[in-house]
Amino acid sequence: MAKGPEYSTTGKPHPYHIVRPSIWPLVGSLAAGLLAVGLVLFMHSTKIDLNESLGINFVMDVGLKGVLLGFIAVLATMFFWWKDVIYESVVEKAHTKIAEIGFRFGMMLFIASEVMFFVAFFWAFFDASLYAGQEQMFARVAHTGGEWPPVQIDIIDPFDLPLMMTMILLLSGTSVTWAHHAILEGKQQEMVKALAVTVFLGVFFLGFQGYEYMHAHFGFTEGIYPSTFFMATGFHGFHVLVGTIFLAVCWGRAAIGHFTKDRHFGFEAAAWYWHFVDVVWLFLFVAIYWWGSL
Repeated sequence: MAKGPEYSTTGKPHPYHIVRPSIWPLVGSLAAGLLAVGLVLFMHSTKIDLNESLGINFVMDVGLKGVLLGFIAVLATMFFWWKDVIYESVVEKAHTKIAEIGFRFGMMLFIASEVMFFVAFFWAFFDASLYAGQEQMFARVAHTGGEWPPVQIDIIDPFDLPLMMTMILLLSGTSVTWAHHAILEGKQQEMVKALAVTVFLGVFFLGFQGYEYMHAHFGFTEGIYPSTFFMATGFHGFHVLVGTIFLAVCWGRAAIGHFTKDRHFGFEAAAWYWHFVDVVWLFLFVAIYWWGSL
């Protein structure tokens, strides 16, 4: 195969991307481990009393510090690692069409794993709602009274704020599709405008969800209905946050010309993720907000 400009970055005349040695996988593993250990210690309220024999009353919450340090370390790893990936793509042009196939399969598998993540929350919700009066579940029956939703729960009207949030997400799905079609037609400035709309809609959704949580008449620890509700919708909100940041980065990259109609998989992956977030919300709205309130 003749050595062309798009195959020249690795020094070998082939279209496959040979990744250079990188420290970020190791750093990322250590950061994730620190975050996980910190979360475990924090959730178990583990404290260490330092210098107790010297009479110095200094108690340090190791768990909370571990969570903060781990979270910062994970964010830093993501920033610098993805910065290297962008450099490989934009400057070195090492991401050939064949190398891009691997990225596509990787993103598909990641979204598939996210689907199963939400399946667990839906499973918990349907198990609790369909078997609210199951005799073997003494604590559940004591809380629900054998009814769903539990009689003591003041539910959120699905056709109030949740319906508006649904419209916001559906509109954001159309704007991100607009951005995709714009870059396919080589209209970069139009893509920038469409991504700006999508990012702002994502921020609006998160703002309304925060408002909904602050005005909910039940708390996370007040039984199985609040727990399943906040776990499912809360983790979805976290995914909206991640997707909004993902698209905001693509917005900035589009503004400086990183994407062309032939090379834009970074944005395409973000669009896939955003559509996944939209679809999960539709299931949440129908199952938890509407059906779960009947």
